[in-house]
Amino acid sequence: MQQQNAFNAANTAGDAVAARLKRHPLSVAILGVTLALQAGGALAEEQQNGNGSLELVATSITDNRLGEATEGTGSYTTGSTRTATKLSLSPRETPQSVSVITRQQMDDQGLTSIGDVLSKTPGITVNKLDSSRASFKSRGFEIDNFQIDGIPAAFRFGNGIDQADMVIYDRVEVLKGSTGLLSGFGSPSATVNLVRKRPTKELSGYVSAGAGSWDTYRTEFDIGGSLTPQGNVRGRFVTAYEDGQSFMDHLSETKQVFYGILETDITEDTLLSAGLSRQTNRPEGSSWGASTPLVDSNGNEFTLSRSFNPGTKWSQWDNTADNAFVTLEQRLAHDWIVKASISRTETDAPITLGSAASGNPNPVDGSGMFIWRGKYRYETAQNAYDLYASGPFQLLGREHELVVGLSHRDIESKSTNWPFFFDSVPTINGWTGDFPEPAWGNPTSKQDDELKESAAYLTGRFKPTDDLSIILGSRVSNWELDSTGTDLSTGQSAKLQELQENGVVVPYAGVVYDLNDTYSVYASYTSIFKPHESEQDASGTAIEPEEGDAYELGLKAEFFDGRLNASAAVFEVKQDNLPEQIGFDAVNNKSIYRAVQGAKTKGFELEVAGELMPDWQVQGGYTHRITRDGDHDKISTTEPEDMFRLSTSYRLPGQFNKLTIGGSASWQSKIWKDVWNPATNASDFEYTQESYWLLDAMAKYQVTEQVSVTLNANNLTDEKYFSNLGFYEGGFYGDPRNYMLTTRFDF
Repeated sequence: MQQQNAFNAANTAGDAVAARLKRHPLSVAILGVTLALQAGGALAEEQQNGNGSLELVATSITDNRLGEATEGTGSYTTGSTRTATKLSLSPRETPQSVSVITRQQMDDQGLTSIGDVLSKTPGITVNKLDSSRASFKSRGFEIDNFQIDGIPAAFRFGNGIDQADMVIYDRVEVLKGSTGLLSGFGSPSATVNLVRKRPTKELSGYVSAGAGSWDTYRTEFDIGGSLTPQGNVRGRFVTAYEDGQSFMDHLSETKQVFYGILETDITEDTLLSAGLSRQTNRPEGSSWGASTPLVDSNGNEFTLSRSFNPGTKWSQWDNTADNAFVTLEQRLAHDWIVKASISRTETDAPITLGSAASGNPNPVDGSGMFIWRGKYRYETAQNAYDLYASGPFQLLGREHELVVGLSHRDIESKSTNWPFFFDSVPTINGWTGDFPEPAWGNPTSKQDDELKESAAYLTGRFKPTDDLSIILGSRVSNWELDSTGTDLSTGQSAKLQELQENGVVVPYAGVVYDLNDTYSVYASYTSIFKPHESEQDASGTAIEPEEGDAYELGLKAEFFDGRLNASAAVFEVKQDNLPEQIGFDAVNNKSIYRAVQGAKTKGFELEVAGELMPDWQVQGGYTHRITRDGDHDKISTTEPEDMFRLSTSYRLPGQFNKLTIGGSASWQSKIWKDVWNPATNASDFEYTQESYWLLDAMAKYQVTEQVSVTLNANNLTDEKYFSNLGFYEGGFYGDPRNYMLTTRFDF
């Protein structure tokens, strides 16, 4: 009778699971675990009561909730992130807007570069500066806080982070708003954290080969697994090679990526990780600046064709980026963890440039354009160190969490400059890039920059009640920058800049309140303090540090055990000394800025990411923001005030389940900029780019369990648009319609 009762309990559990499955299959796992545990408990109780006729066999229980890593989940969202506070918080528990582009989304849509990834991220714009460089903006502000595995990366001219290939990364986390708590001084844009792939215990990997528009070819190879029978040593090796032309004339590039990592379980509680990566970019025919002027010599609107490449055939933006890292993680008693990380990054960018991108051409004979020719070498080395401890603690009878840490980084940048040549071009009509490379001779000057930052940070997550979380934190930083210029013809050196900020406190406060099991409301605040390294006015004086405050309020929701996340947020940012570019000094290769006082940005964001239903993934959002200066005039007008992003994939049901279809849609409102008008000899020509849509599509066919074929089609309507407007007084075109066909074998 007792045995029959146990079986009845198990049958009841099965009936309940089946009923729940009919209503929604995503919720079956958690309910099934609960009922299975109840049935198992009944069986165990019978055995404990002396009934030896029934044995409890081992049961495998699978948690349906997502973790931090996204690889292999098939999801367009993640279960938790650490970018905001170093605490492992779900998107719902994080009191700021956060977007995550997962490994699955990158694979589905063929997102192979950081520019590709951020162009699909809600609220982020990608501005192509020329054929090799890009800038990224969030809420109208430039993103200069980049991390790799939570360690700040050196985002400086020539270091290649804007060209990073995605083959070595599991996901990209974008924390929007001011993020000074962990990423340095507060900037109101965003922090982009690139999280690397890690070794797997079981042997796994893939090899892929793709071919696409403009004779583009790409191969990837990824393999990982245990290196010892016990599985206590694991490794992974990843490499990619890409070679292709461009929609721009006589422009091509070869790219190689290598990445290796080893993990060792020194003890059950001690994990040691070490790795190396290298990426090389070797373009030919690189452009420098805008790909077309916007105004002709008569003061009328003017544009060249998308295929026009102002770069010479010998122009190139070479770049090599190397990174080495070591991480030691120690688990302590009472669920505490101590983690120490060391990272060394070196970049080398010898560049030789020639580009006919300046001037206002005569619309008839093509005269009036000028060519810049310059040779430079940029070398950057960064050492970064981070040590922190995190874990729970008891206070007033409740459990809370704490993070305490120290960080330091030093960056040495060296730039070597050769003579600069500025010449007229007889005519831009029929331009083929065949313009002579000058005899460069010896370098004429060099500049050495040394930046150091040391900080201590503290974050606490307090739980006064089960439904209320209060996150309080602060970062105290010391920052200094020394710049020295040397005239190589005389050997004389002079101090260019000597900036220092000590004891700068960046506070952080966030509150999250759970309304129920699905919805939470939150609020957050942080101050802004951002020294300017390179932003200078026309006289060469550095802009004073940016100061201000950032506020955010929002509602977040979590559905289907966290497999679908949604959020709505409103934000306001107040700033002084906000740099706004007002010109460009071509001779010294630097932009000219003014300091905007009393700037205020207001806006809202809506976002959804994850699984709407089985085999249907979605990620997207809508963003609105307006920035005004102290006189209530709009600024940052080259960034759209409204943006919409949506990406999705759906695996067809039944007999068609080998086919997955999907795509993406992007829309942005109009942008405008006052550019130079030769007819009036003033910057009074307002060039406007109207709103536009970009539509992409993908189809993946699973030929066998291991072999798949994916076709990606981008810019289906062949929309003609500028991915950057006004930089160098011109525009840079976005990519026309293009295709990529990729075959992949998983093992």
